[in-house]
Amino acid sequence: MASMIATFLKHGSNGLLCLGVVVTLALGIAGLAPLTPGWIAVGALLFYLSEYSWHRFAFHAPPAPFEWLRKLQHRLHYDHHLEPNRLDLLFLPAWFLVPNLVVTGALIWLILGEARVNPTLLGVMLALLHYEWVHYIAHVPYQPRTRFGRWMKQYHLRHHFISEKHWFGVSNPALDVVYRTFTAPEDVEKSATVRKLYS
Repeated sequence: MASMIATFLKHGSNGLLCLGVVVTLALGIAGLAPLTPGWIAVGALLFYLSEYSWHRFAFHAPPAPFEWLRKLQHRLHYDHHLEPNRLDLLFLPAWFLVPNLVVTGALIWLILGEARVNPTLLGVMLALLHYEWVHYIAHVPYQPRTRFGRWMKQYHLRHHFISEKHWFGVSNPALDVVYRTFTAPEDVEKSATVRKLYS
């Protein structure tokens, strides 16, 4: 398990996320910024709501008309479908995550006020770490110990090996139920483009 955690921390932006969590906790413990549990929960909920939307509507968007945007699409998701076990394609890159966290923090500041930024961003980052860990476990040769963990692993792998048009929830299936992209695997015909999106 220690080697799995070390591998997790050295890829993508996971180390930066952990640093962000430590900094926001330190600010709260030092009394420089609040750590209100309710706003931490709001931040996590905001991430879980956006996770499905980013995955389905942004990462699975049709190829962009501009080559530089198509390259971004390939790095952020298309290539992950092509090679689902490549760790360098598995995690969100820092150049994508950091600007998104900055924009998220600015929006929280504008809409909810300065006092809500630290706890809400902490919730977002904790949920992001949970998402990245669940995604990581789904793609490495590790069998989760809990029944639910094993089910979530299989749930995500259906999206990669049966159909890219279903099962968009990586860390939870709630919005798949809401948007009717949750279905039994035996009810779905295997997609010819599950590995090569838009081919």
